[in-house]
Amino acid sequence: MQLISCFYKQREHLGVVRGESVILPSLSGLWRGRRDNMQALIDAGDEGLVELSDFVEATSADDCVPLMDVVLRAPIPVPRQNIICLGWNYIEHAEESAGAFGRDADLPEHPIVFTKAVSSVNAPYGDILHDARVSDEMDWEVELGVIVGKPGRGISPQDALEHVFGYTVINDISARDLQKRHKQFFLGKSLDGACPMGPWIVTKDEIPDPQRLGLRCLVNSVTKQESNTQHQIFDVATTISILSRGMTLLSGTVIATGTPAGVGFARKPPEFLRPGDVVTCEVEGIGRIENRIVARTD
Repeated sequence: MQLISCFYKQREHLGVVRGESVILPSLSGLWRGRRDNMQALIDAGDEGLVELSDFVEATSADDCVPLMDVVLRAPIPVPRQNIICLGWNYIEHAEESAGAFGRDADLPEHPIVFTKAVSSVNAPYGDILHDARVSDEMDWEVELGVIVGKPGRGISPQDALEHVFGYTVINDISARDLQKRHKQFFLGKSLDGACPMGPWIVTKDEIPDPQRLGLRCLVNSVTKQESNTQHQIFDVATTISILSRGMTLLSGTVIATGTPAGVGFARKPPEFLRPGDVVTCEVEGIGRIENRIVARTD
């Protein structure tokens, strides 16, 4: 299933995409009182998905609304905790980053982990504000996003994918000047609107192997990044296992699994996003998100 969070007639809804239409369960008297938002659905586990799937199967086309009539939000508009992110998780990106800093490319032996603030979450087609007073080196990073379903701690790699609820597309917008200035990732990764995601969550049953997904980023229709998740240094199962060794992964936790080569700061000369630019991020089997860079005027 393709699961969305959206606005329809100024109300918030959980929805299921069916082609060019959307099923909004909360509009039906048969669904009222049940899970009516994405986090509640994730918390319900497999039972909640089965219940929703049965409801969708029994829904006729007459009970759908056009997809174009809803306003898509991030699938989890306000996650319970910061988005967990991996750095240098593709060999070629590790190499290009090291080259940009004039260092040898020593591939990480362990995942490089940082987070983005919850307030950075943005809609799949939302504007990204550019404030040159804060950062003039905003960069793009297409990533596969993983949504944790079943919570856990000390998860083995063999069991890790059983803890996945689904997958989404993430653009890990990064303020490179802030990263350099503050000598760490958090501020440079956490600008408001710097984590567009969506357009929906594709449930794990539709993605049998998350390590065989093509991903691509375009700026103004020009391809900047193109790779495949098979080139990740730490695959999804390994990442979940390592993150959970001493930390409980909660249901609804969002994990951004790293970006491939082609980012702006490592190009010669470096390239950064400017007002008017449009960034498109795609992951095979999931979908695409598109965000315009807009100058902040206040």
